[in-house]
Amino acid sequence: MESHDIVGLLIVLGTAVVLPVTIVSMSLKSKMTSEKNRKDIILAALEKDASIDIEELVRKMNKPEKLLKEKLLKKLQWGLVTAFLGVGAIATAGCVGYAGGGHPTDIYALGFGGAVLLAVGIAFIISYIVGRKMLAKEMEAEEQNLRQA
Repeated sequence: MESHDIVGLLIVLGTAVVLPVTIVSMSLKSKMTSEKNRKDIILAALEKDASIDIEELVRKMNKPEKLLKEKLLKKLQWGLVTAFLGVGAIATAGCVGYAGGGHPTDIYALGFGGAVLLAVGIAFIISYIVGRKMLAKEMEAEEQNLRQA
């Protein structure tokens, strides 16, 4: 095994193992800290005024949940972004392949990556369209609840 093989293996292991573990641990630590802070705030409020309505306080402290319409629009946004990135990568692979300026395996990898991005983008867009049709009544009810509140 040569040194560049070991470096490549370390890069793959770092990307596939260490990076996801680090991201998950940071995310969990952030959530735990947030929950601890919320608990401390509730305890401090109870110490100052024992007659406080805890349910109301917790409801006020919670982030407002996103509406169905906002969630669907986020899917559409990500679908369009990934689809355009995929089309751009495929077009770049085609131009580089036509001009003959790149190594064939690099061109194939870029084209394949673009095809994957395009497929993911199309899946998000289809999810948006289907979700919009299936959740039309629920979205209308949410909007009426917001108007009444």
